[in-house]
Amino acid sequence: MFRRTLIHVMILAGALTTGCGKSEQPVSFSADVQPILAARCTECHEPGQAGYEASQLRLASYDDLMQGTRFGPVVVPGDSLNSAIIILVEGRADPSIKMPHGEARPPTFGEIETLKVWVDQGAANN
Repeated sequence: MFRRTLIHVMILAGALTTGCGKSEQPVSFSADVQPILAARCTECHEPGQAGYEASQLRLASYDDLMQGTRFGPVVVPGDSLNSAIIILVEGRADPSIKMPHGEARPPTFGEIETLKVWVDQGAANN
């Protein structure tokens, strides 16, 4: 009885650590990330708008995003924890610079998770 229980525990532990055999699907910049940026960020991060004027961050394309701001990169491929874009939308920075500002609708939890997975997967231009 003990041996069978131990085997079941080991199988369950293996399933939990491997995600039950599910592989994480690749997140696409063009299909998944760009629509989030377009809906939540791009309006303010265009030349002449407050977000762009404050940071020089433009979000019209992959190249714009990866160019970053006048302060440096906003995406560290493979590292969502230290990517400024994630820090800002999660509100881990000073509240005065949480994105988006003002009355703009913030990204949903699911949208933030999509951004994080994309960054952690290497922030590919796919």
